[in-house]
Amino acid sequence: MLKNFTGSILFTIVCLGLAGIVGYTESNGSIPVALGMVFIAAVLGVMETSLSLDNAVVNASVLKDMDEKWQRRFLTWGILIAVFGMRIVFPLAIVAIAAWVSPWEALKIAITDKALYEETVTGAHVGISGFGGAFLMLVGLTFFFDEDREHHWLSFIERPLAWFARIPFSTYIATALIIGGLSLLVDGQERFTFIVAGLSGVATFFAVEKLGDFLGGEEDASGKIVRSGLGGFIYLEFLDASFSFDGVIGAFAITNDILIIALGLGIGAMFVRSMTVALVRGGHLSEFRFLEPGAFYAIFALAVIMLISIRVHTPEVVTGLLGAAIIGASLWASIRHKKLFPHEYEEEGDADAILPTGDVVPGHRTT
Repeated sequence: MLKNFTGSILFTIVCLGLAGIVGYTESNGSIPVALGMVFIAAVLGVMETSLSLDNAVVNASVLKDMDEKWQRRFLTWGILIAVFGMRIVFPLAIVAIAAWVSPWEALKIAITDKALYEETVTGAHVGISGFGGAFLMLVGLTFFFDEDREHHWLSFIERPLAWFARIPFSTYIATALIIGGLSLLVDGQERFTFIVAGLSGVATFFAVEKLGDFLGGEEDASGKIVRSGLGGFIYLEFLDASFSFDGVIGAFAITNDILIIALGLGIGAMFVRSMTVALVRGGHLSEFRFLEPGAFYAIFALAVIMLISIRVHTPEVVTGLLGAAIIGASLWASIRHKKLFPHEYEEEGDADAILPTGDVVPGHRTT
């Protein structure tokens, strides 16, 4: 298990070292400032990791069905997209669009006028919340609006929700209604921005779903489309992007230094990758039966928090603790269930064994 985190630990050491160099350079040689930057980067890393526990579980649920080649690409190319794309390019794109300047001018603003940079990015909060919240809402509802799920954690909630799967496009209809209802919390231009951003999130999810099915969709034994290959990779990258929105905005509560934000949140993104690998290679999603539903409950909670943040601000520490609490509760429930009903986890007879390398051993005896 620990070896899966070796790369993240080394990456953290490098990022903290770079944070110290940034602080030392920007302060003209002040050691206390350099140490302060190291501390801030570490705090951002912890914050991003705590906010993304559910992201790791959901990533693993998709990644386990992908072939080894695309798993490696997600863990290599994906981390570059996560760190440089969402933590650097995305905020700069917001500044460039909002201030109607070139990307180069946006970078100059981020480096030379940090107050204006922070004001511009946080000023786009309504649009970001609408888009990211709608996308994550659809991720959560798609999981719960499913009649084919074999195991339920909180049956009194999940079984009634599964009924809605019978209604065509039920997840999209529900999300659009939620966006429309919540838009009444704001007035004027902000209402228009929220509705457009939310519906854009809905449209993006639909496009990613269809593109993923087309590029890498395969039917499993139940006839359900399973994402793999390029389709799964694209879906995971959009999912990662939606999860990172709140982290990027929340980081400005700690610092407005673009380099420190990128380094700190990059640490968290790397640890999410390591947790994903640990879950996939360890086969823990099947061992801990309710861990996956718990992650989707946490996603749903995060989506709600993002959407209502247009009127009610929830501190990032509360968001992170809520997600961690839900994941922890689902893990405890999984362990307890396995102790009470061990026979449900046993398989007797001959079955194909899938090794961590991806090789299949036919006729492997299981007990």
